Amino acid sequence: MNLVFIKTPLKHFTFEAPKIRQWVEKKCYGNTLNLFAGKIRLNMVKEIRVDKDPIYEPDVISDAYDYIKSCKAKFNTVILDPPYSYRKSIEYYKGHFTSKFKLIADEIKRLGIKRVISFGYHTTFMGEVRGYELKEICIFGHSGSQHATLAIIEED
Repeated sequence: MNLVFIKTPLKHFTFEAPKIRQWVEKKCYGNTLNLFAGKIRLNMVKEIRVDKDPIYEPDVISDAYDYIKSCKAKFNTVILDPPYSYRKSIEYYKGHFTSKFKLIADEIKRLGIKRVISFGYHTTFMGEVRGYELKEICIFGHSGSQHATLAIIEED
């Protein structure tokens, strides 16, 4: 398991921070599903962006779980960057609860996605119980009194 620390200013949307954006773009491979995409379009050829809010101009306007449970497409990588707290859910999604982590994780396993990259204040998501192995933890330090952003890469 690889541990990385990158110092970067905190931005309103995770991928607005150039160092975070560059890191995630380098870690994705093949067809990439970006659930909870927000407004930032990543620089990769095969990114499908899913978001509940049409203002962010996603490729698919849908709740992340609703999309993934009916998904028939094949993806190599999935990016999970949901609102990290209930407050952020209210701020970005007009009070709608936006994540059903266990259900989403079960569907990711069903789809056979090999690489899961998740962001938040935690460091576990898929876990060994679903057959995924932790490969990398990246701590994005924002200085001051801001929480660090944690990114983890897990592979099946």
